[in-house]
Amino acid sequence: MRMADEGFEVPRLAQLYDPLDPDRGDLDVYVAIVDELGARSVLDVGCGTGTFALMLAARGLDVTGVDPAEASLDVARGKPGADAVRWVHGDATTVGAVGADVATMTGNVAQVFVTDEEWAATLDALRGALAPGGHLVVETRVPEREAWREWTRAATHAVTDVDGVGQVETWTEVTEVRGELVTFRATWVFASDGAVLTSHSTLRFRDRRTVEQSLERAGFEVVDVRDAPDRPGRELVFVARQT
Repeated sequence: MRMADEGFEVPRLAQLYDPLDPDRGDLDVYVAIVDELGARSVLDVGCGTGTFALMLAARGLDVTGVDPAEASLDVARGKPGADAVRWVHGDATTVGAVGADVATMTGNVAQVFVTDEEWAATLDALRGALAPGGHLVVETRVPEREAWREWTRAATHAVTDVDGVGQVETWTEVTEVRGELVTFRATWVFASDGAVLTSHSTLRFRDRRTVEQSLERAGFEVVDVRDAPDRPGRELVFVARQT
């Protein structure tokens, strides 16, 4: 099982994920895609604190949420309606053949698999997790837009008052760009006790053709590639069918 970054695995930071990013309107796009595909069961890969999984469960779908960060899953399990979701501590390679109609990877999830081997193993596992003819929905950033150029302290710095926590200062800054790999550090400073916590992450920015080829090699047919409606030109959504 892959290790989660500190921002998702450290309990004090996992509990801040939702308060620091409360607007999850971006997930409405994926709810609509799940509806479009006529799914009754969904595997949410990298479910984090469970926002998307709970949105789907509230619509009456059978939902499995899987994530390698136990602290994030603890947050998810504490939310209203959490009993309606099957929560799995692990990743796509450990979840098994759940027979889902649709598997989703929203946010940065598809980009955390930085090696070809890890990405291929994940796709192979997802093919096995789907029901016959099931669909995989994957979101990735468009590398040509070089989104990481905006990941500077000046552009990302914020101070937020969090209920029950107090004032939290945050920022993100890139530490290395090497080919398709972008490494960055996120920082949290807690006014209540002066604690400074950091999380280091690396994402891989694969181009459209590379993603398509990897899906095809894993036994998927790419049936659609569309702009993320809320971020046109910046992110792509791949819809692939198990063959």
